[in-house]
Amino acid sequence: MIIGIPKEIKNNENRVSMTPAGVYALCKAGHQVYVETNAGNGSGFSDQEYQEAGAIISSSEEVFAKADLIVKVKEYLESEYKYLREDQMVFTYLHIANNEPFANALIESKTTAIAYETVEANHSLPLLTPMSEVAGRMAVQIGANLLQKTNGGRGILLGGVSGVLPANVVIIGGGKVGINAAKMALGLGANVQVFDINVNTMAYIDDISNGAIHTVYNNEYNLKEAVKNADLIVGAVLLPGAKAPKIVTEEMVKTMKEGSVIVDVAIDQGGCIETCDHVTTHDNPTFTKHGVVHYSVANMPGAVPRTSTMALSNATLPYILKLANQGLDALKEDPGFMKGLNTYQGKYTCKAVASALNGEYVAAEKLL
Repeated sequence: MIIGIPKEIKNNENRVSMTPAGVYALCKAGHQVYVETNAGNGSGFSDQEYQEAGAIISSSEEVFAKADLIVKVKEYLESEYKYLREDQMVFTYLHIANNEPFANALIESKTTAIAYETVEANHSLPLLTPMSEVAGRMAVQIGANLLQKTNGGRGILLGGVSGVLPANVVIIGGGKVGINAAKMALGLGANVQVFDINVNTMAYIDDISNGAIHTVYNNEYNLKEAVKNADLIVGAVLLPGAKAPKIVTEEMVKTMKEGSVIVDVAIDQGGCIETCDHVTTHDNPTFTKHGVVHYSVANMPGAVPRTSTMALSNATLPYILKLANQGLDALKEDPGFMKGLNTYQGKYTCKAVASALNGEYVAAEKLL
């Protein structure tokens, strides 16, 4: 099979979908890999390294034209829709539940699109996990920075100092993003609360932190009080494949202290905080609403591309090898992998995505 690795063109997206080590593994398995010129530069991987691993360095046009399987990091932007075609598989973070134009382009082109974020294994999301870890840790790092007065914040040191109380950090959601954000915030000395509705999740967080991270059942009454007193809120709610629900309302945000900070990690799925009503970029990452600094960049891990690329490639390579070796039979043999299929032959094959887009859902098993 021919695998194509294009250069990412999203704003400040410096990740690349595969390391030279991944290319080497694919070439050793008998496949051809086309890598776009300078695709790995942002992550510190040169064209020479890819060539030495066995790749053919080429233009974006040739990469998209030659490949049977396109492996990316982020969704296609409008200028890339022209490359979509029926006889090609695409494997990337699709996030189409909150991106109707891209969803329509996939349906119209009848592209076979497999989403990292909906692949399952052992009741987990193995291809979302590495970027959730990165984004969760970054959220607190970014939030701590934005709380500085020079960046529009309240002028608070997250961990406080002797004789001065630390900041109050409220994390909405106790999944991979939330747990990693909580660990980072606790490590910096903050007072940390994690809101969730799953009692087993809360028990786990309480156990691993020896009670140092405070878990709170997520209902409107509890959340209102916490939001009002929060210095930093991290939105970390995920419904696989679906739009994120709005957990923190605008009325709640209005009660927050001036200079408080919100980081909505769920923004790539529409955001779980009502006032994060648009996606920002690494070039212009924040806006202020009701006196609160908002950060809603959809590709947060793109700011730490070296770490992110290696973590992502470690997770995706086994799946890419399966696709390269077996084609769509790889999905038939693995029900969890099959859940990654979002569009096929012009149909939505992921129920959550179809529901979010008011589209017709057809079970993938009926089409393959």
